[in-house]
Amino acid sequence: MFPATWRRLCRRAPSCPEPRTQSLLAGSGPSYWSKVVSDAERLVGYPTSFMSLRCLLSDELSNVAMHVRKLIGTQHPLLNTARGYVYDSRSNLQTRGLIVLLMSKAAGPSHAASDLLPQDMVSGIYPSQRHLAEITELIHTAFLVHRGIVDLKGWTDSDGPLKDMEFGNKMAVLSGDFLLANACTGLAQLNNTKVVELISSAIGDVVQGIYSENNSTTEENAGVDAAAWEDRAFLSHGALLAKSCQAALELANHDKGSQSLAFKYGKHISLGHKLNSDLQPFVKSDAGEPASFSLSAAPVLFHRQVVGQERWRQQLQQATTLRNQLDYSKLLAAVKSEKGVSSAVDLCRYHGNRALEAIQVFPSSEARSALENIASAITRF
Repeated sequence: MFPATWRRLCRRAPSCPEPRTQSLLAGSGPSYWSKVVSDAERLVGYPTSFMSLRCLLSDELSNVAMHVRKLIGTQHPLLNTARGYVYDSRSNLQTRGLIVLLMSKAAGPSHAASDLLPQDMVSGIYPSQRHLAEITELIHTAFLVHRGIVDLKGWTDSDGPLKDMEFGNKMAVLSGDFLLANACTGLAQLNNTKVVELISSAIGDVVQGIYSENNSTTEENAGVDAAAWEDRAFLSHGALLAKSCQAALELANHDKGSQSLAFKYGKHISLGHKLNSDLQPFVKSDAGEPASFSLSAAPVLFHRQVVGQERWRQQLQQATTLRNQLDYSKLLAAVKSEKGVSSAVDLCRYHGNRALEAIQVFPSSEARSALENIASAITRF
């Protein structure tokens, strides 16, 4: 029953102190983010974007991949998901596993871990922690794949061939379920009931967050303030990483205080990254046609709170063309004219600073510096 519920909720309509390594912060943009990630990957032993490679090369998923190729030339979003998984970018955060490994390395072995031997560690990380990082990546990827399921209610011929979309949905269901099943099997193999409880609750949080996003009305969004946005964004975007960081320290038998700090780092990093992603259309200086953006993005919600519901409706009407389509350039200018964007930027920097504060208790190390650089990276635009 659970995979069916997960897929149903994932359907979408067809439409603090600065880090010590200052040299890494000399630039900005995707190349800077890639630099931070690649340097961090060297510390943990291998590129974490390929952590689930064993699963992806399995015979079962290879057969699925052969069928997914048939979607080439269609508009099904599963293709974009697959492309984003192979070709990493700043907008597609595939570093959850990396952060889990860095947190494991930064915290180091626990003195209370009598049954864990230091010689079992590879690059300062226990095998069980590496396994957990793979599980985190698999769950996140399953979530992305299931988000590619298209709601075909009201689908018309002008939207594209219905047969292609139905086939794409079947592939998204099959491949997403396969990844999620492998993650759950790996989770059981960790033989740690506390970790199983943490990650299982994170999956439940994601489902609840998606349900909240998909079922929120226009009136409900109008009353969303920063605190309400954070609560919703944490469930759908932050719970998995926060609880995975906590679980990584649980596997090394660290105390509850250290686990709580790891949780806070994962939470604030996730919220900061979500804000950074939402802000991109509003802070880009590229000339040309503006990119489309979600009306539930943080800057838009904060803008609506500032101007009020009546004025927001007027701005929407003014930005709607005769073909009943949004003119994003007009709407973008309206949002940028008020304090919604600056409020989102301030909140992003707040979460970056809170993430930095959370890890100051850990010993000074290259792993902690890498975590600091990632926290600083999400506050740069």
